[in-house]
Order: sequence, then structure tokens, then C-alpha cells
Amino acid sequence: MWLQKEIQLKARPRGFHLITQDVLAELPELRQVSVGLLHVFIQHTSASLTVNENADPTVRQDFESYFNRAVPEDQPYYRHNDEGSDDLPAHLKSSILGSSVSLPIKNGRLNLGTWQGIYLCEHRNHGGSRRLVVTLQGE
Repeated sequence: MWLQKEIQLKARPRGFHLITQDVLAELPELRQVSVGLLHVFIQHTSASLTVNENADPTVRQDFESYFNRAVPEDQPYYRHNDEGSDDLPAHLKSSILGSSVSLPIKNGRLNLGTWQGIYLCEHRNHGGSRRLVVTLQGE
């Protein structure tokens, strides 16, 4: 089986947000797959995806704090700032974290670890809604 869908996520504030349930809600077909892969791709250059801790919200807060220190805004050497001081830093953070995740499927469910979830990493102050392309393959 091959299936591809686009999912529109609601706008979220800057930060790291669990979206596992948002993705699963749009994929009832996943329950039919005994073994396979789910590939999730974000169609934006100022937001990213990653997999990490799904229980303790302080992890997501710490991610935001870390990336804001690692990739600071308002640096004099940034030339791309057409959309504000968070413009280029958002692109850098997106490249560091990546635009996609691939997840294993087993017996109709994502085969994630106990404490893992999919993060939408919103790097803009006002990023707006985000589009994902999800590709499901399996049998």
C-alpha cells in the first residue's frame, strides 16, 4: 500500500509542539498496515520536525531555550532579514533539525518508544499554519 496526504496544521506560537495525535487523526489508514513506514515532511523552510520526549513539557521548553541561544537573533552578519529578526535564525534552526522524519509502523500503530512523539518545531514568532506531506507505505 502507498498513500500520500497533505495535512494542514493550525497556527502555533513559536516553540516545540507535540503533533503526533494531529498526524494520526488524519491517517485512519494506518490501522490497516501490519508493517511499514510513515514519512512526514514539512513544506516550510522556517519550521522543522523531530522526534523526542512526549511526556514532560519542560523538555520542549528547554529545546526552545537551547536553540535560541545556539542560533541568536539580530546578529550583524545576517543579511537575510526581510521578514524580521527571526527570519534567518528560523531557516538555520530548520536546517539543523530537518524537514522530515520517518517512523516505523507495526501492527497498525507507530512503533515509537514509550516516551517519543513527533514535534513541530515552530521557529517563527508568527509562522502561521503549517503543511505536512505524509507518505504511508506498507502492507
